[in-house]
Parts: sequence; C-alpha cells; structure tokens
Amino acid sequence: MKRLALLAAILLGAGTAPAAAQSYHDIADASAEADGFNGVMLVGKGGRIAAVEGFGRADAGNGVPMLPNTRFETGSVSKWIASIVILKLVDQGKLDLDAPISRYLPDYRADTGARLTLRRLMSHSSGVPNQILAARKDPATRGIEMDQMEAVRRYASGDLAFAPGTAWDYSHSNWLIAKAIVERVSGKPYAALVDRLLVKPLGLKDSGVYRGDSGAVRGMAQGYAGLDPEPVRKPNPVPDFMAMAGGYYTSAPDLMTLMNAVLDGNFLRPASRRALTTILMPDQHYALGGRVRVAPIGGREREAAWEDGSNGGFRMLARRVLADGHMVIVFTNASFDYQKLGDLGTALLDASYAAGADGARQSPEH
Repeated sequence: MKRLALLAAILLGAGTAPAAAQSYHDIADASAEADGFNGVMLVGKGGRIAAVEGFGRADAGNGVPMLPNTRFETGSVSKWIASIVILKLVDQGKLDLDAPISRYLPDYRADTGARLTLRRLMSHSSGVPNQILAARKDPATRGIEMDQMEAVRRYASGDLAFAPGTAWDYSHSNWLIAKAIVERVSGKPYAALVDRLLVKPLGLKDSGVYRGDSGAVRGMAQGYAGLDPEPVRKPNPVPDFMAMAGGYYTSAPDLMTLMNAVLDGNFLRPASRRALTTILMPDQHYALGGRVRVAPIGGREREAAWEDGSNGGFRMLARRVLADGHMVIVFTNASFDYQKLGDLGTALLDASYAAGADGARQSPEH
C-alpha cells in the first residue's frame, strides 16, 4: 500500500527527549505499514503532549494528509462528553442525578418517569429498551431529523425491560431522554450548551457537536469503509436528536485537554468527578457515560478511564491512567480493526511508562 504519511511529532515540555517520541512514531508507523493504520495517535504524560502524529490521509479523495489536529467523530465517547455536560448542570444546581425524571419531563409517561433517574439513564441501567437501534439499521431512517420529544416518544418510551438498577443494557434510547431533559432545563440546544460549558471554557479549538454527515465539518477526516484499492466512503449520519449518543467531534489534542481538565482539575466539583468515575455496573466496568477499568498497563495493574467509540468508518480509543495522567488517544477513519486498534493503544501506553517522565528508558515498574 502506498501511504501518505505526515510526520508531525510535537514535543512539549522541558526534558522530553526526541528518542522517546521516535519510539512512539516507530510503534504507530509499524502499525501503518503492517495493518494499514490511517489516523492520529497521541501520547500524553502529566498533562503534556509527549508525541502526536498523523499517518495517512484525512481526505483520500482530495489528497488531504492526516494532521495532529485533524477532527474525528468520537462515536460513543459522545456519551461520556454528555455525562460531563450533565454533571456541569448538576454542579450549577439545575439537575439532580437521583431525582425522578418526571421532575424535568412531566410530559414523559408517568409510570416509568417516576422510576427513572439520570444516574440510571447515564449508566445504561435504566431498563429503557433500545428502540432506536432497529430504526438506525434501516438506511431510510438515517439522518432524518425530528423534534427531541417526538424522538423520545417514538424511540425511548417503551415498557421497561427490567427494573432500574437491576441489570445493564447498552441502550442509545437513554440518551434521547437525557438530551430532552438537558435542553428543557437549560433552555438551550445541546450543541450550544456544549459550546458554552465545554468548548469555550477549556479553549478547545477543534471540538463541537455536528448533525447529519460529519464530512461537511471543516477540518474533519472523512470516514471510509477502506482505502484500497480505491477509497470507499462510509458515512453514518447522526441526527440532532441523537447528538448525546454519537454526535461529538474533536481532535486528539483537544480530547487530551478535556480529559485532563475533567479528571484532574477543578472543572467539575469533587462529587461530580467521583460520580463520573464511580463504577455502577461492575460486570461492565461502566460508570456514567463510559468505563473505568483496572488493567495491565506499563508493567502492572493500573486504573484508567477507558473510552472507546465508533461510527461509520471511524474508530477511536482513549485511555488515561487516573493516578498519574499517562494517556493515549488513537483516532482512525478507515474501519480499522478493533483488536489491532486496541493493540496499538496498549503498545503506545506501555511505551510511555518505559520512556519515563524525562524521556529516559525505564523499567516497567517505575
């Protein structure tokens, strides 16, 4: 495969040695050569970028190379972003995670509205059936827009499949209800709320909420089913009523900035930060909008925020060790194999511990 590769390793911070960044390049470049990795990888340590690099093509049809700040769909990581927005409203006293949702949506069906809470919706333990799944499988319904409460009535108002809190089911319909609540309480469209609560305060440059085909967003990578022998686009339009479930886009540096602010800084109040990372469904490692896992990282068991997303041709992962801020983010846009994506992320994160904070090679236990 002939590959356009843009080497754009960015080293920030005193004492970061070029040799360490080159090792990250070698790991990702080997994946590009052997497996066709086409995307962006970022390794971060202690709040700083150790390396970020683009491989291949962001827009194969127009010969646009992959850049460190290329924008990507985040797929289901949008749910984690939505959880942060909701927790910001909790911090402002506008929402309560454990109040019945009928407090905020009195026009939702009364029987289940009295039993459901935001905490259960956000942890996929509500029992709300995934009615939107079948509709999304029908190509004729993709990208069709409708009022948020109409979408809730159609796709998120079925009889509960189980009592809230007794089981787990990955239901996108939960997030239709959550979005209706947020927009009702704030009086703002969700996209505007993301901009006001996340993008502007954190100084994010390449992030926001899209609707429809993300390919129309400036600076966005195009999603592909594959690039060889010819590029074949694979869009999967996201209607606005599903924005919390899959409508967030970002770049690798922006996502690092957000994750550091949320998991380490004062962006959320301590109680909300704890809620975001407290596992509610242990068999799924699921907290609010995303997972927290203890896994072998850098030679020993470490607890990490563990985010994965996909939509159309886009695949991504983000891993951030909670105790020390070691982080890896990988975005791809050509239907990259999930297992190979995980292997690449693991190799890069392990390498960040082997390199150490100053770029010197260290043993895994350090």
